[in-house]
Amino acid sequence: MPLNLAQFRYDDADRTNAAQWLEAAARDDVRTRLHQIYADVAEQVTTRAPACWASGRCCHFEKTGHRLYTTGLEAAATVLDRAHIPGAPQLTPEALDRALAEGACPFQVANRCAVHPARPLGCRVYFCDRTAQAWQHELSEHAQAEIRQLHDEHHIPYHYAEWRYLLGALLPPPHPLSPLTP
Repeated sequence: MPLNLAQFRYDDADRTNAAQWLEAAARDDVRTRLHQIYADVAEQVTTRAPACWASGRCCHFEKTGHRLYTTGLEAAATVLDRAHIPGAPQLTPEALDRALAEGACPFQVANRCAVHPARPLGCRVYFCDRTAQAWQHELSEHAQAEIRQLHDEHHIPYHYAEWRYLLGALLPPPHPLSPLTP
């Protein structure tokens, strides 16, 4: 995993896709459907009642030995929704560099998710509770298929990649690595 944003390489397809993800995530019909998928997941999670110790360990990717993968659309929706969450930090190149250096999520503040209402699917289905592992994969696959269908129905480019890579792709100009910079 790169230790800073400059080590990520974005090409013309990334630039085009990022702009389309942001446009799609700003549409009410797309956002409503994505939120419905998340609500369905929340209902399933509530029914199963996994333990969450709210330790923030899951957001320290390097320490726990896992990666968060998500879609470009979900990353764009999180970035846009973040603006409506009190206390949520800005996504900046510096914040992303810090998160990469620490092996963590740029939206984690004091071991808490600062964008919890806007977090992507992977965060909604991952629990440290070992008893959750039996059903977590199936729920994730089902919801991911629905998100894929959302992309297909609305002709949104589908790209499933590491969370911080996608966040970097969404950084606004004038950041030289931004997909929105000419």
